[in-house]
Amino acid sequence: MKLSLVSDAWSPQVNGVVRTLSTTVAMLRARGAEIQTITPDIFRSLPCPTYPEIRLAMTLPGAVGRMIEAHGSQAVHIATEGPLGLAARRHCIAMGRPFTTSFHTRFPDYLHARFRLPMAASWRYLRWFHGPATAILVATPRLAEELASHGLQRTRLWSRGVDLAQFRPGLPPPDLYVGLPRPILLSVGRVAVEKNIEAFLATPAPGSKVVVGDGPALADLRARYPEVLFAGALAGEALARAYAGADLFVFPSRTDTFGLVLVEAMASGLPVAAYPVAGPLDVVGDSGAGVLHEDLGDAIIAALRIPRAAALAQAQGFSWDAAVTQFEAAILSCVETYARRSRLRGKLMREPTLRRG
Repeated sequence: MKLSLVSDAWSPQVNGVVRTLSTTVAMLRARGAEIQTITPDIFRSLPCPTYPEIRLAMTLPGAVGRMIEAHGSQAVHIATEGPLGLAARRHCIAMGRPFTTSFHTRFPDYLHARFRLPMAASWRYLRWFHGPATAILVATPRLAEELASHGLQRTRLWSRGVDLAQFRPGLPPPDLYVGLPRPILLSVGRVAVEKNIEAFLATPAPGSKVVVGDGPALADLRARYPEVLFAGALAGEALARAYAGADLFVFPSRTDTFGLVLVEAMASGLPVAAYPVAGPLDVVGDSGAGVLHEDLGDAIIAALRIPRAAALAQAQGFSWDAAVTQFEAAILSCVETYARRSRLRGKLMREPTLRRG
């Protein structure tokens, strides 16, 4: 299988979308697929307004399409709705190429939170962008229902996994935890208004609060909450030790489509305290691995009593191998659609009567 994967989110960005895409690409290549990644790192780029760590690729008209055709791609997957995604979408429609998309980010909620943009306007754009796709890949059935309520019906499940070799209990705590009063309450994610981190910081709770991540709200929150340890962005073994050395994972976001950090935390043996919203409801649910409650303080106190083994057991149900197989099945379906269309075009070229009809 030859696949072009187009994404405006890519390394060196550190977030769940990038980890999901990079893991999927690596595993598909290990299965023998020929994957072309069309991402901002191969173009000149500009910083995204208010999100300078996100780079917006600058391309010449037709450049993305030429790359897809030069690769001989049998399928195109468009992961994001930014400049590269738009260029790939334009090319596929012009060429009659079927393509798949994925829905990673609730941009209507984000844009409303940051700029008060009416959510209806964002959903109009998303319906236009994703509407022609052969399939829209979503992380949970709950998200599929939400998209269907906005007129996007052709969804397929693409779940998420966790690297149990990397994220595991028993790792030595990081040096930054030395001297912190227990329990250590950890939150990991982008430090931005849409992640609702201030709800965690403002909630009375015992012990110490630690935030791992970077983002546009970091300087402001660091100044207003000097008692909180802001560790910045961590990756690899440093991130795994930050999880394993904490006592509880607090997830205050109300807008995530999945929350990959939830699975990483549970794999590290951390119970979860969160709101009862999409993401935590899908990943934690009523498993006993966490407490979901509208009063985040009550959720924290109750979740501190959960055994770490309960969190680990829930995480072990999330497999990257199964998730990549779901993705692969959706792409192969698109490959078959492209092959049928190619055969039909060939037949029409050979039979003038059909061509006139």
